[in-house]
Amino acid sequence: MTLTVAETVQAEWTVLRIRGELDLLTSPAVRQSVHDAVAAGRHDVVLDLSEVLFCDSSGVGVLIAARRLMRSCGGRLRLVLPARGAEEGSHVNRVLAALGVRRLFDVYPDPATAVTPDTRPLSA
Repeated sequence: MTLTVAETVQAEWTVLRIRGELDLLTSPAVRQSVHDAVAAGRHDVVLDLSEVLFCDSSGVGVLIAARRLMRSCGGRLRLVLPARGAEEGSHVNRVLAALGVRRLFDVYPDPATAVTPDTRPLSA
C-alpha cells in the first residue's frame, strides 16, 4: 500500500493528513512534509494519523524526529489518533503505547479538536 500526505491550513495550524502505511519506504515523505512546513514558517503542525493502517519502527522514528524538530523551533506538534475502538489508526496508537512513547505526544481524537484553542489532549 502507498502513503499519501495531504496538507491543509486551519487557523495557525498546518494539518498533514496521512493515509496508508508508515514504514521504511514511506516515512521519508512524512519527514519531508514536516520539514517543508517548518521551512515555510509554519511551526504548529497536526499529523492526522487516523487513516494510517500500519506503522513500523521507522514510522515511529519519524514521529519522534518531528516532535524534536517542532520543539527545537518553538513549535507545537499534535497527533490525531482515534481514542479507541476505531478500526483505522488504532494500530499506531497500539505501537506507540507498546514502545512506551505514546506519552511523549499530545494526542487528539480528530483534526477539529486538535486545532481548537485550549483543548486538552487525550490521556496516555
